[in-house]
Amino acid sequence: MKNPVPQASLDEGFDPFDDDTEAAKPADGDHTPVSTAYASSTGRRLRLFAGAFAVILLAAFYVVQQSRSHQEAALEASTLQSTAQAPPVEVITVSTAPPTQELTLPGETRGWYNSTIYARVNGYVANWIVDIGDKVKKDQVLATIDTPELDAQLEAAQAQMKASQAEVTVKESEVDFAKTTYDRWHDSPKGVVSDQEREDKKARYDAAKAQLNAAQARVALDQANVDRLTFLTSFKQVTSPYDGVITDRRVDIGDLVTAGSTASTSPLYGIAQTDQIRVFVNVPQTASMEITDGAPAAVKASERPDKTFQGRVTRTSRAIDRKARTLRVEVDLQNKDQALLPGMYVQVDFHLKPTNFPQVPASAMVFRAGGPQVALIENNDTVKFRDVTIARDNGNFVELASGVSAGDKVVLNISSQIASGDKVTVREDARTTAAK
Repeated sequence: MKNPVPQASLDEGFDPFDDDTEAAKPADGDHTPVSTAYASSTGRRLRLFAGAFAVILLAAFYVVQQSRSHQEAALEASTLQSTAQAPPVEVITVSTAPPTQELTLPGETRGWYNSTIYARVNGYVANWIVDIGDKVKKDQVLATIDTPELDAQLEAAQAQMKASQAEVTVKESEVDFAKTTYDRWHDSPKGVVSDQEREDKKARYDAAKAQLNAAQARVALDQANVDRLTFLTSFKQVTSPYDGVITDRRVDIGDLVTAGSTASTSPLYGIAQTDQIRVFVNVPQTASMEITDGAPAAVKASERPDKTFQGRVTRTSRAIDRKARTLRVEVDLQNKDQALLPGMYVQVDFHLKPTNFPQVPASAMVFRAGGPQVALIENNDTVKFRDVTIARDNGNFVELASGVSAGDKVVLNISSQIASGDKVTVREDARTTAAK
């Protein structure tokens, strides 16, 4: 028989989850399940817990909102302060260009002679003798070409010439016979032969001479054709045009080659003479008048940092390229030790004459529709844009013929948002003097 839960215990706040409650414990040997009824105090506790949690959430929300409001106010105040403050700029003091200057420009080396060798006859490559890197002498055989078609044409031309020569022999006999006949009729007394017959013999003699001349002309024509084909056969051997080094080989045995140097024909060899080297430099228009024939030049290559090659300007194009606005300049160098190779990238230093113009860094230049300008700093730290005239562009520094004077302060890398008359904040640590 089950032991019912006492009614008084329920009224007194019995807690079925309390392990200390005797009523919650089943009697020994009693398998009656524990009651799932809850006391009324449990609901009150849950409500209290929920209310406390809501208060905590509200307090946290209030704290977060207050913190965010303070941050927004601080940011707004900082923004207003930054807006009210003049923008900072870096300035530099204008100085006079140094008395000695060098203009360094990139250049490219080329062989004294640099040639591409093509075939002069049609045929097949029978043999190639030299390869890239080989040093060759003038008229040295580089490759041989088999020319079966050319050989056949030469034989045919020679046969034609023999036939023409035989025809000349026949015509010479006819001329001799016509001349003898004409002489007999010409020397006959009047009345023995008629004038008509005498004129007929003369006409035949003249015709025979004309036919002989035509035959001789054909022989000369055939001889010229034979000479032409014979000359072409000399190109069966591809030879070097000068002493040099083979820089390229594009043929192999059995390759079909075609005479000419068109876009559809392939070259056989590349050759260069490197005992002397030409260095080509494109000089800007601003310095073109100072680079003249005979001017000294120093050439440096990154592959040979320990050596400087001294040379002189040999020639210039004496014309400004309309697209690049540069002057083509050639510097010649001796290269007996083969230290420089054709096609190398080098740096060329030219010594320029002093100008005594003020110079500014290239970063101080402002290029607008009206022309080049610089931004000057006036006494009250306001910006003023001034038009300038470029005298010489030296790369990192630009010499100005007008617009600024030594001692002026110019702004570096000025923002496009700054207009003439705006106040700025000059950075004291940036007030340096241009490098000399």
